Amino acid sequence: MTAESAKAFEALEGQARDLVGLFGRAGYEFVAPAILQPASVFLDQIGEQVRARSYVFTDLAGEELCLRPDLTVPVSRLYLERHPLADAEARYCYNGPAFRFQPLGPSATHPREFRQAGVECFGASDKAAADVEVLLLATDAVRSAGLSGFRLRFGDIALFYALVDALDLPERWRVKLRHYFWRPPSFHALLDRLAKGERITPNGLVTALAEQLAGKGQAEAEDVVSAYLDAEGIPLAGNRTLREITARLLDQTADLYADTLPKEVATVIEYFLAVSAPPREAVDRIAMIAHGAGLDIDAALGVAARRFHLLEGAGIDLKAATFATEFGRKLEYYSGLVFQIEAPGMDETEPVAGGGRYDNLLTALGAPRPVPAVGSAIHTERLLAAVGRASS
Repeated sequence: MTAESAKAFEALEGQARDLVGLFGRAGYEFVAPAILQPASVFLDQIGEQVRARSYVFTDLAGEELCLRPDLTVPVSRLYLERHPLADAEARYCYNGPAFRFQPLGPSATHPREFRQAGVECFGASDKAAADVEVLLLATDAVRSAGLSGFRLRFGDIALFYALVDALDLPERWRVKLRHYFWRPPSFHALLDRLAKGERITPNGLVTALAEQLAGKGQAEAEDVVSAYLDAEGIPLAGNRTLREITARLLDQTADLYADTLPKEVATVIEYFLAVSAPPREAVDRIAMIAHGAGLDIDAALGVAARRFHLLEGAGIDLKAATFATEFGRKLEYYSGLVFQIEAPGMDETEPVAGGGRYDNLLTALGAPRPVPAVGSAIHTERLLAAVGRASS
């Protein structure tokens, strides 16, 4: 390590210790989850965009592991180790490395190994108050490091779910839209095709087997697919199992026979996803879109409005903030509020902090009951760079 890199590392560690000290004074217990995580448990929860950038390997015992690409899932697993009944309120903070492949090459603001100092709040019954608590801690943290003039960007996954649940559309497309929501280009392409009455183009196997697969359950369908593959001499491709191939074929077959999506429904969704404005204005626009379409999403809108009211009451100026309904579609465990803090001179792909609500993650990790959860992480390299830039 050169003298320059050692100095930078020392500055980074000093900043991280200061942040953890701030979190500790706020009542968050310091924890240090394992860097190596079981890949199957971890990668199923984080979503395609981060999964494709994770470092995954198989150890000498044949176990598939990954270097943690974030710390929310490891801290959630630690919570369940301590509270297997998922019946306790807990607040944890942490400071440690995470790892992600950078497709455009590593840089000062997108390193392959980066540090996160953050907080996770589990089991708090007043969700809006917990959201505000975590967000205020994040803003206090970046201010304590010397950063001012930052911008806040918000989204709310729960509002999209409420909209889709309120729409009059076949359950199949409701599930499909929820699934594709995390892949914006694919989502908009799907929505456009459905609105035009176009069927999703099936692959060759679906074309050959559609009539035989229609209406069948998984076990029966596996027999059909296995017999067809044997008869045609087609081997299983890659690492996919017969079960996985059959499940995908059943899904695509169902697409062939499903009703198309009414154009007016697609229009409402597109209007919703086009909203980007200061938070109060954005909530009013969403309410106008919903009421204009005869949809009742008042409960979800009320939660969002109360959250912003609490933030303003705590001294957060929201006039310069942005609420965008498209924002937050990267980590698939999010289920409600999503936010990030952006520094002057750095764009929205380089936030110094971010976080959100993930109420469904703990049950996916094995919790016997739902656990309200919200957290935030500071990207310490970016924060240090932003503070240095502002002071130069």
